[in-house]
Amino acid sequence: MSNVKHYPKHAWYVACTPHEIEGKPLGRVICGESLVLFRVGNGEVAALEDFCPHRGAPLSLGTVEDGLVVCGYHGMKLNADGKCAAMVGQRVEKFRRGIRPYPAIERHGYVWVWPGEASLADPGLIPDLHWARSPDWAFGGGMFNIRCDYRLLIDNLMDLTHETYVHASSIGQPEIEEAAPDTVREGMSVTVSRTMENIPAPPFWQDALRGNNLAADVPVDRWQICRFTPPGSVMIDVGVAHAGQGGFDAPESCRASGIVVDLITPETDDSCWYFWGMARNFNVGDKALTEQIRASQHRIFTEDLEMLESQQRNLSANPGRSLMQLNIDQGGVHGRKILEELLARE
Repeated sequence: MSNVKHYPKHAWYVACTPHEIEGKPLGRVICGESLVLFRVGNGEVAALEDFCPHRGAPLSLGTVEDGLVVCGYHGMKLNADGKCAAMVGQRVEKFRRGIRPYPAIERHGYVWVWPGEASLADPGLIPDLHWARSPDWAFGGGMFNIRCDYRLLIDNLMDLTHETYVHASSIGQPEIEEAAPDTVREGMSVTVSRTMENIPAPPFWQDALRGNNLAADVPVDRWQICRFTPPGSVMIDVGVAHAGQGGFDAPESCRASGIVVDLITPETDDSCWYFWGMARNFNVGDKALTEQIRASQHRIFTEDLEMLESQQRNLSANPGRSLMQLNIDQGGVHGRKILEELLARE
């Protein structure tokens, strides 16, 4: 593993989903830091070093009792501040030093942590996932642990040309690579847009059109609008509309669209956590459709996983090789520049 860190720590990252900490502690490595996450007595989330101050055992191997994390080795109990609250047969005053707590917040259906300086943790910096707090949207997703540098995944999501080849049986089609992308950086965000007109809908979008009670065997206009905001958020407006109805601006009566949700958290220099899903605003009460889309995405992203991990192995075996930069790479290039700027500030 390299000693050079490529991820800013003064930032909010998704650590887990709420169900992962229901009734038990969870151990997770975030930006090289081993954390234990759990719920305190009032239901709020907490994050500490995953290190019992008694003998160094991982607290994540323990339990949660009355809002305290209990070490599974000798029973030391610690509160959300990392201080020893109790230990059978011992005087708590002997363990005043405690361990490091991390800022943690539950918001938009995820648990977020701030691995950097706690005094800088502003909850206002957490991305506003508007679809997550609206009854007009449905969401289904999942999580992968991928053995690759998190920046490779950002590169992948900001250049969807690969869909033609990696996802040929689902969302890929030749028209994607034939449409030149438009890349724009504004402040600390990057947007890559691609539109395709009067083309056949690929299998995934045919299913989506049918799920919205629309004809699927007609020409469509398709769009992909990828937006990166640091440190690891890529939201992608995607969809198709019956050709000639306005494309992205087409009325709901002749389109199927959604937001591909990509929240990426570095684990180590060459591994990351990938929280993915799709939010949609049509037929939101159809749970079977939500599961169908989630299952389709799972298959699609599994194809990405295989490619990304193989790419990482190749890059790790050839650390001195330089790589070509093409016009389709500009989204990822600008994204990396933003991350470098944040690292320089730290």
